[in-house]
Amino acid sequence: MSGKEDERRGLREAVRGKMQKTAGRQFQRAAGKHMQKEAGFFLAAVLFLAVITLAGEGLRDGAMAADFSKKNLKPCLSYPFGTDWMGRDVFLRTLCGLSLSIRIGCLTAGISAVIAFFMGIFAAMGKWANHVVCMLIDLVMGIPHMLLLVLISFAVGKGLPGVIVGISLTHWTSLARLIRGEVMGLKETPYMKISLKLGTGRLQAAVRHMTPHLLPQVFVGAVLLFPHAILHEAGITFLGFGLSPEQPAVGIILSESMRYLAMGKWWLSL
Repeated sequence: MSGKEDERRGLREAVRGKMQKTAGRQFQRAAGKHMQKEAGFFLAAVLFLAVITLAGEGLRDGAMAADFSKKNLKPCLSYPFGTDWMGRDVFLRTLCGLSLSIRIGCLTAGISAVIAFFMGIFAAMGKWANHVVCMLIDLVMGIPHMLLLVLISFAVGKGLPGVIVGISLTHWTSLARLIRGEVMGLKETPYMKISLKLGTGRLQAAVRHMTPHLLPQVFVGAVLLFPHAILHEAGITFLGFGLSPEQPAVGIILSESMRYLAMGKWWLSL
């Protein structure tokens, strides 16, 4: 009887092991397919943005060309988005505006992510450095976001440099707070304490041991800052504190279209 029971137990354990292996393989396959889909969507989005950026830059001369004989035309085959009050193609101007916004968004999001990364690393230098970083974050976040952006852009001289500097210096706080929290947790890990006891400097230990853990957060944070930067670039330009009026920017197009909505020129706001 005991021999039969042992055989049954062995069969049960073997079946259970096979089921666990099968479930693990199925989970790995499903996770791999999901990651492949996400990577495909990400690459498709990057390719789409790259096409818009290149197309907008290549069509810049056409977007700037004015023809008063074709002003205020409704959308048609020749002009999908119609023409504005100077006879300029609104579709080409929209492409150029999106191209400019994408470039500004990529640049400012990258600069903000780098600032946040260095702020987080600086917080690992000691209690005084942590207090300085917290004070700077609270100071920037304590001022209304759009107001600070307008003030910085106006102080720099408006235009493209003012927009880039203003957005870069006002969008790093949330990511810096996240990275600082991660750094505070990494400081208490055993390998960091051992590294400091062996004589490694705080800056060297932070750069060598913390950077690999922080880079994913920095990358994801930069991606999340990208649409936020584009939104604020269009907003500050719409208010008149951003890009110059002659540039085909999204904020400029919306600002100009507001004058003609009451006159029935609905296509200018699309």
